[in-house]
Amino acid sequence: MSTSSKIGVELCDLDLPDFGLPTQQPTITADTYRKRIAALGDRAEADNLDVLVVYGDREHFANLAYLTGYDPRFEESLLVLNVRSRKSEKPILVVGNEGLGYVKISPVWNDFEIALCPTLSLLDQPRSQGRRLGDILDAAGVRAGRRVGTIGWKSFIPAEVDSPEQSVELPSFLVDTLREKAGRRELVVNRTALLMAADDGLRSINEVDQLACFEFAATHASQAVRNVVFSMTPRMTELEACARMGLNGLPLSCHVMLSSGERAVMGLPSPSSRRIGLGDPITTACGLWGGLTCRAGFVVASARDLPPTIADYVEKLVAPYFAAIVAWYERIGIGVSGGELYDTIHERIGAPFFGVGLNPGHLLHLDEWLSSPVSRNSKIALRSGMALQADVIPATGTAYFTTNIEDGIALADAQLRAAFSREYPEAWERIQRRRRFMEAALGIRLKPEVLPFSNLPAYLPPFWLNPGRALRVVS
Repeated sequence: MSTSSKIGVELCDLDLPDFGLPTQQPTITADTYRKRIAALGDRAEADNLDVLVVYGDREHFANLAYLTGYDPRFEESLLVLNVRSRKSEKPILVVGNEGLGYVKISPVWNDFEIALCPTLSLLDQPRSQGRRLGDILDAAGVRAGRRVGTIGWKSFIPAEVDSPEQSVELPSFLVDTLREKAGRRELVVNRTALLMAADDGLRSINEVDQLACFEFAATHASQAVRNVVFSMTPRMTELEACARMGLNGLPLSCHVMLSSGERAVMGLPSPSSRRIGLGDPITTACGLWGGLTCRAGFVVASARDLPPTIADYVEKLVAPYFAAIVAWYERIGIGVSGGELYDTIHERIGAPFFGVGLNPGHLLHLDEWLSSPVSRNSKIALRSGMALQADVIPATGTAYFTTNIEDGIALADAQLRAAFSREYPEAWERIQRRRRFMEAALGIRLKPEVLPFSNLPAYLPPFWLNPGRALRVVS
């Protein structure tokens, strides 16, 4: 379909199927973790690095978890790889006091030398055991003249800083030590892009097991949001509404969000004891490792319950937004460039009223936002194995508030689809049922490689007191 073609949509009664919840939780094998570390080592060697230091903390855990299956829960951690001697020496996994026992969560923990560094522990915890950070780095090969690559959570571009390669986002106590050991500032370089770059970072492409893990998480996250939308009643508190999510303890990729009334325009607040009022704008989101779903609307049953000044909420905002999302879903596919997706959205809702400022789509992973191939004039081609977020957020700054469809999908070529269906038949059936719903009920024509992971697949009810009415394409 041409990106400039007109898409007619309507608000109507729809029957949203129960897609179900998983009964089995996928896992990542020890062999996969070993292959990931080996692939990263190969890239580091090709980049002429002597040592690679991967940083993690409670917030920025995903790179470390991707490589090891271990995520820091309270403190910082490091994975230090001596690139030149990696085939004869174990990588060093450096942890604080509380990580020492938890490190066995990793299925490959025996592949590492586990080093206790109390400097990584929380303030005022015991420092008498373990080793100094500088001594550990020295044992890993960080010494004068060695070129050290760091991986944190952010890389930089020349528009931001004068020297992107030497701009390292990690804590000063670590970077200072690395630079002191290496002897020259320019020998410590930012190599976060090796894992996180949208075009060729290792985490931009996922194995079938990882995609199955993401579908597992996305199913639970989307069901949580669905539970809230379909059980909304005025006068309940935001906390009471959020309790309807029924979360089961799976790790979060971001704080649970739910806000109404004047708080809703901020988008990101956690729920409070505020009582949700009839007519309130409202938004909620839940993100788990590998999937996030968000919806926004009004606590009314129909447009008749809105103030007269925004009685055309659906016609002015929701309908054109949904049409743009339909075009996004129908355009996305293997080989499509990020620039094409950007144009697909901005040709439709690029006017200032809609206020679409962030990238209309991004890569997701264990962290909610990995990076994004979607931007103006981006030539990055989407590939099989990518997991992406349909994430187009209007910010009107007016009484019209916003509307929102955020859900996760994956792209999979025929070979990857065959592996998914063979190894994860239960998840595959959910995916196929979602595709059938999107095509038959919503009128969205998906390419074969597009795998929807949400239990609210492109389902947009603007009025939360009547969630059975949602947008669809006019046939």
